[in-house]
Amino acid sequence: MRISVVVPVLDDAHELAGCLAALRSQTRPPDEIVVVDNGCADDSAEVARDAGARVVTEAVRGIPSATATGYDSASGDVIARLDADSRPGPDWVQRIDKAFTEDPELVAISGPGEFIGLSGWRARAARLLYMDAYFVSVGAAMAHPVLFGSNLAMRREAWDRVRDGVNRSDPELHDDIDLSFQFGAADRLRVDRSLTVGISARPFDDPAAMRRRFSRAFRTIARNWRISPPSQRWMARVQR
Repeated sequence: MRISVVVPVLDDAHELAGCLAALRSQTRPPDEIVVVDNGCADDSAEVARDAGARVVTEAVRGIPSATATGYDSASGDVIARLDADSRPGPDWVQRIDKAFTEDPELVAISGPGEFIGLSGWRARAARLLYMDAYFVSVGAAMAHPVLFGSNLAMRREAWDRVRDGVNRSDPELHDDIDLSFQFGAADRLRVDRSLTVGISARPFDDPAAMRRRFSRAFRTIARNWRISPPSQRWMARVQR
């Protein structure tokens, strides 16, 4: 089984270097790393090439378009996804490989992020009010487990099946929520709470950025509910 890791980036060379260093230290190295240059003005692309990654470009700004281009470009049987500020543990790829090998029906797997630099009550609050709330509330909105963009993997055949349904043009959407909505009750999606990656706590230092994240989440849910209402999705789930 070949595993590709996709990392979209926009002017985040320092964080990208840390992410790629973590991928080089994997007990089971990825077969391919695809870094998507979303119009970087810094040396992110050079950092990626120096680390042995394949760089593809996406001129349309926004995480939805950049990530979809990365998925399209990946050649692996399984496509994993990290952000530039993700810090996977040394067995991250190995555990993904094991999950898909042991469960042939598994469509996609995801896990939470742990905010780097937060401790004590701030770490607990971030985990409860942000990360746990994301998996519970958004999962309820779509009637099945939701994928978390900084830490996910899916089969290539699954992406090929849903790729035409994702929105690539609206930068104000959450690409991971939009992707998750393309799957249905028949798809085996799994959230493994022990499959964690470190992620930056930068959003907690920028209230405007945090507001944008929540606004994008509501926008993405509303868009997909117009196409596939929650009542319809839950009915399909109950009838399984």
